[in-house]
Amino acid sequence: MDQSQRQHIETVLLTTTSGSAAGARAHDAIIQSSWRRCVHQYGLDPARMQEARILPQFRLREHQQRIDDFTRIARHGLDTLYSQVGGMGYVVLLTDADGVTVDFRGEANADAALRRAGLYLGAEWSENGAGTCAVGTALATGQALTVHQDDHFDATHIPLTCTAAPLFDSYGQLNAILDISALCSPQAKYSQMLALQLVRMYANRIEDANFLRRHRQDWMLKLSPAPEFLDVNPEYLIALDAGGRISGHNRRAQQMLIAEPGVETMGQSLLGMRFDELFDARPEDLGRFVYSRPSEQRVLRLSRSGKRLYLSVMPPVLRLHHPMQDDVSPPLPTELAALCGGDAALQQQLQRAARLIDSPINLLINGETGSGKEFLAKALHRASSRRNGPFIAVNCAAIPEALIESELFGHLPNSFSGAGSKPKRGLIEEANGGTLFLDEIGDMPRELQSRLLRVLSEGEVLAIGASRPVPVDVRVISATHHPLDQLISTGRFREDLYYRLNGARLVLPPLRERSDLDWLVQKLLAVPGTGSGFTISEAARERLHRHRWPGNLRELRNALEYARAVCSHEHIEAHDLPEGIGDTAVDTLAEPASSDPAAHPAHAHDGTTLPAEGKLLMQHLRASGWNLSAVAREIGISRMTLYRRMARYGIQSPNRSDAKAGDIQR
Repeated sequence: MDQSQRQHIETVLLTTTSGSAAGARAHDAIIQSSWRRCVHQYGLDPARMQEARILPQFRLREHQQRIDDFTRIARHGLDTLYSQVGGMGYVVLLTDADGVTVDFRGEANADAALRRAGLYLGAEWSENGAGTCAVGTALATGQALTVHQDDHFDATHIPLTCTAAPLFDSYGQLNAILDISALCSPQAKYSQMLALQLVRMYANRIEDANFLRRHRQDWMLKLSPAPEFLDVNPEYLIALDAGGRISGHNRRAQQMLIAEPGVETMGQSLLGMRFDELFDARPEDLGRFVYSRPSEQRVLRLSRSGKRLYLSVMPPVLRLHHPMQDDVSPPLPTELAALCGGDAALQQQLQRAARLIDSPINLLINGETGSGKEFLAKALHRASSRRNGPFIAVNCAAIPEALIESELFGHLPNSFSGAGSKPKRGLIEEANGGTLFLDEIGDMPRELQSRLLRVLSEGEVLAIGASRPVPVDVRVISATHHPLDQLISTGRFREDLYYRLNGARLVLPPLRERSDLDWLVQKLLAVPGTGSGFTISEAARERLHRHRWPGNLRELRNALEYARAVCSHEHIEAHDLPEGIGDTAVDTLAEPASSDPAAHPAHAHDGTTLPAEGKLLMQHLRASGWNLSAVAREIGISRMTLYRRMARYGIQSPNRSDAKAGDIQR
């Protein structure tokens, strides 16, 4: 540690412990706030100088695959930016929303030095891991900024100068970070002003390119405060769906519209808002703003502030289908096809799962208890290249809390009271070369979640009592019926572990929402190895259809096994079914009664009293202009299931013929 590093550590300590900025006058408020977060929120020690963290290749691939489409769009921007700054000693980094560098441009002959400094592919630059840095602090604040030399929290990074800008998607979510950094630079921070402007400019270009690609099937609105640049470089981009509602926007349009009087206080996303709520024009007037008219004649005003803008409109791109290019999904692997008898929502999830069979990313399966999560996990394993390896299933809720650590990680002889005199391999190590299925992951004790996180991030497991970890190669599939986001908010589940597990999410519909009940019944009644099986009467089948199936597939299997045991001549009648199975008729559109009066508000369709799932459903409905078929396709459920969910939350479509005028929501 040299003298400059010691002085820097003293400055950080003085600023973060005493609250005094006397030693940090050269550092602006954003930097000082970040230093305080590092110490008080993340528990980082400024005296502990850390080497750059470079993720192993298989972990890097997981991060790259999550934003692969976005990276492809950004690639030209990275190349062009590097062509302008590479000769001045800069490298260009693109990171994901976790701060992991997923794409990189740099001088090949400086690889060793760049890797040591962390200016390299796979480097992690989150603020809670690396301290104050351009990438991490841009992620934390959502702002473009320069972190120059001793602005960095970690004294290891003092030689670096780093400038970063956040990249937002067309829904307003922070998606990635664009960064240019150099190993050394002039002392003065203002020397990086041009770098900051370049990064902002290319961030805007990448965001806009992503917007234009994503919303080709929508009406695109390009707006500018000046007519001269309207058709050349519009500042604001907005997408409208066929119903005239906002379906996307770039970051600058979002900031412009939220700044309008009354919009920010409305407490809602811009998505789904009607065009004429924000602009002094109707959707049907958009034809006046096409390219054929001079730009200075395409004037539009914001309805609240009266601000004058110029508008250019692009209609949706028509999809042209060749007769030989129908949208036919590829056939499912046999193992996955065996799980579905034609239900549209489940079929869509299985098609998605089929594309992820041999992907290295971890999978999270959501679904109610008994909905078939382990069946899906086993099918994925059998269909994958790991089929010859072990499939190890762990029910995190069934193992006693006192034993779960040794069961998962194993232990050395006599490493704890009751451990025994022989070593034991843990279930994670047993799954080496195959698949580890963690059922009911939401019930895993929090103190073990950090150990599991290390297994996922480093690919190694440390047994209790051991000093050296053992490398493992496992595909992790997790499942839960818990809403993990709620467990995160209450501190019962680690957010960083959630993002490790949730490389891709699959959702299994409950049995009451599936349309292939008859197929399931026939399959469960068939006698393995024969072409025949038990038969069932229409009266019995009708009772099965009336039942709500709170236990899902497990309850159905138990009911049919009971009926097979008590029926005569291998034929099941209604009276052979267990008591309580479809005894009384129910409304097929009704959901189970709730003791919570807020679950069925009389006028929940205004969105103000809905729970999170209901609000998300309202957002989809509004964004589609209440096109129920489009919404059902978008979220992967049948129209009947959509009707049930709308009924559950008291949502009524304003397009219904019997809807009252007052029910039509803005």
